[in-house]
Amino acid sequence: QVQLVESGGGLVQPGGSLRLSCAASGFTFGSSVMSWYRQAPVKERELVATIFSAGGITKYAGSVKGRFTISRDNGKNMAYLQMNSLKAEDTAVYYCNARNGRSDFWGQGTRVTVSS
Repeated sequence: QVQLVESGGGLVQPGGSLRLSCAASGFTFGSSVMSWYRQAPVKERELVATIFSAGGITKYAGSVKGRFTISRDNGKNMAYLQMNSLKAEDTAVYYCNARNGRSDFWGQGTRVTVSS
């Protein structure tokens, strides 16, 4: 049974930091491309960051580049999103995504609210 379980969301003040975690099971994590997406109210889901399985190559949306860092621990089947210098516009539900060949898996999401 495939599972992606996100955690670490919450309420944070502008300028603060959060670290999201994604615990994966039920598929070959090490060979999967892991991504974080987010969806703000009345907006479409958007890609935030991606980390490839080989070499740790990463890609970021322009809006988060320099503030967010995606990482993975293949030994623990975990993916992470370190979010620094958070802004109100980062408020959204954040989803973990795994792609492996034709398979595409999603977590249930974790809510991040940036507000004073």
